[in-house]
Amino acid sequence: MQQTIQAMDAETSIQGLIQKAYDNLNASDAGAALLALEEALRLDFEHPEVVYALKCVNWWTDRTKSLGDIHSPYDRGGFILSQWNAFYTFLDRIGPGYERCIFAVRRYVFSAALLAFQDILGEGINEHDPGLLLQVGRCYKGVGNFDLALKYLEQAARFRREDGETLSHLADVNALLGETRAAKALFREAFFTDPQSIDLRSLDSELIRLLADRVRDLGYKSPELEEWIPIYGALYGVFSVRRELKQVELGRLKQAIFSLENEVRSRTESKALTLPRLINRYFWLLDHYITAGEDPVLIEETMLKIKVLDPAIYELYRR
Repeated sequence: MQQTIQAMDAETSIQGLIQKAYDNLNASDAGAALLALEEALRLDFEHPEVVYALKCVNWWTDRTKSLGDIHSPYDRGGFILSQWNAFYTFLDRIGPGYERCIFAVRRYVFSAALLAFQDILGEGINEHDPGLLLQVGRCYKGVGNFDLALKYLEQAARFRREDGETLSHLADVNALLGETRAAKALFREAFFTDPQSIDLRSLDSELIRLLADRVRDLGYKSPELEEWIPIYGALYGVFSVRRELKQVELGRLKQAIFSLENEVRSRTESKALTLPRLINRYFWLLDHYITAGEDPVLIEETMLKIKVLDPAIYELYRR
């Protein structure tokens, strides 16, 4: 009985130290977080969350040791953000994680990057540099300030109207703010524009995460995964916001379809990517025809092309 009480007391102390470490990370103090975790480790050398959190914090402190040698604030912030994907690769190696740990590390990382970018925000560049606007918007999204994230990402999108990465982050913030219709339209545009520029792990909204998981469950992996997401997004009713294309957009779409049709016919080794890209464009053409009230014959012709390419997708679309 006494041992059980002692074990419970130890666990309570450990949980308090873990929370203290996460609070320190949220306050951008990695050093204090390490001290709290090391103290918790002395109480239990095998505590799984303590060991996991220590690995994460040590990984970031090792990676950011050289930050003082990077004199440009833009490069310093960019370096921090560039390590985020590498961090996810590290997480894959160390096994199942703890969401509250990853959340605290995320706040620490994006706060550090934002601090670097804020050094140049007051110089007027923020109104003209879409790269900076995108990074600042990503940072505000990462620390949970979605209103400011929206402000900067909207500014970035004005300069980068056809940039998949920028549009995906803007869509993500809209989804996090509950602006579902805008999010669906923007995600659809982003995945049509350039699926390969979209980093799914950098997107946080349930809307896109659930869709990506469903497509993964069908057996698709990157880079094919990103190409199939807009197709199943349309089929599952997630990317449901349609629009009529402008004449110049329609012309570009038809030219892209013509090129992809030739690729599908002549280069079988590239079909893994070109096939979903072509189907995605057929979907856009169908949406335009339907929205614009075009001749049903044009709709049926496009549907038959999809049937030839992928009968299963054809059947799902017709439901």
